[in-house]
Amino acid sequence: MLEAHTAKLLQQTMRKSIENHEIAGANLMVIQNGEEVFYHQDGFADPDRQSPITRDTIFRLYSMTKPITATAVMMLLERGEIDLFDPVSLYIPSFRNPKVEKDGQLVPAMREVNIQDLLNMTSGLVYGGENKAGRHTDALFRELNQRLEGDTPMSTLEFASRLGEGPLAFEPGSDWTYSASGDVLSAIVEKVSGKRYGEFLEQEIFEPLGMADTGFWLSEAQRNRLAKTVQNDGAGGLKLYTDNHLGVVHQLDRKPAFESGGAGLASTITDAAKFTTMLMNEGQLNDVRLLNPKTVQKMTLPSLTSSQQKGFEGWHSLVGHSYGNQMRILTHPGQAGLMGSVGEYGWDGWLGAYFTNSPQDKLTFLFMVQKRDAGTLPITRKLRNIVFSAMNP
Repeated sequence: MLEAHTAKLLQQTMRKSIENHEIAGANLMVIQNGEEVFYHQDGFADPDRQSPITRDTIFRLYSMTKPITATAVMMLLERGEIDLFDPVSLYIPSFRNPKVEKDGQLVPAMREVNIQDLLNMTSGLVYGGENKAGRHTDALFRELNQRLEGDTPMSTLEFASRLGEGPLAFEPGSDWTYSASGDVLSAIVEKVSGKRYGEFLEQEIFEPLGMADTGFWLSEAQRNRLAKTVQNDGAGGLKLYTDNHLGVVHQLDRKPAFESGGAGLASTITDAAKFTTMLMNEGQLNDVRLLNPKTVQKMTLPSLTSSQQKGFEGWHSLVGHSYGNQMRILTHPGQAGLMGSVGEYGWDGWLGAYFTNSPQDKLTFLFMVQKRDAGTLPITRKLRNIVFSAMNP
């Protein structure tokens, strides 16, 4: 267990964040040497009803979905079913003969986007923006959201195919930009496996690991445990946020046609800990092995070239990090704006779900919260600084 002083600091710091209306509630778990050494919950899952956060509260993961998608891809890689240099067009034909924007004009790209580009966010795809690629992606996400709850919702494969019809923001492999690459990866998993993406994850990852509360939609009983999302109200307080975003039905009350590999999953902190522990154990949880150790080592190494790293360095809050396989990797702790160790890896989500694994410290830090535009919040860094500073060297 964590020392009493450290545990008290964590509890006080989380409480102060709630009282300051930075968050409505959260839970936190610390695992070291494979054992849970700290768990704490505080605040509300539903502020209006004053329903408390509990260990089995379900949170929308948003981009914390991405490392799970990378795991699915690595499983296919390990089985010899894909090659990282496979062009995406081998599975999604619309990606053939891509165009790239240069000086405001579209010209043929020097090569096609491949799977490794998608894993490392060096594909030339984007999440939005003012250039031609950004406008195409923005329009596609708008249509995706408009069709979400109608009679003709867009499927995972249709979204990826439509994305491939648009231009790229840069030559594949030449730069780094955070993008919808994870959504294309989920479509590739569908094509290779012959299964819907959610079905693949359920059979290959969630059921073997015992992640019973993780998926792209929730039963009525599970929805009673789904945390509400809050946002700033402009007056120093919080109000509810209920809109759909990035093709994810906010209420998770139906089986979606679009199963987003970049943003679509929901889970509990307990389920998430099973996934992160599997990675920390180099692919194994109890008697279940999903990946071999060499595969996990490959998956958790920094993967960017020097030119690609320059693009990533624009993310100022991740200074001291690199990127690879849908995750950040800490490379220079002295440069980072938080405490940590070389080789630490993980990711967070739009609503604040966050994990990091530090193999050097044999430590996992999991923090679950639901706040619009959260990502890595100041409270997240404060809590992990308390934890990492307390670790014995």
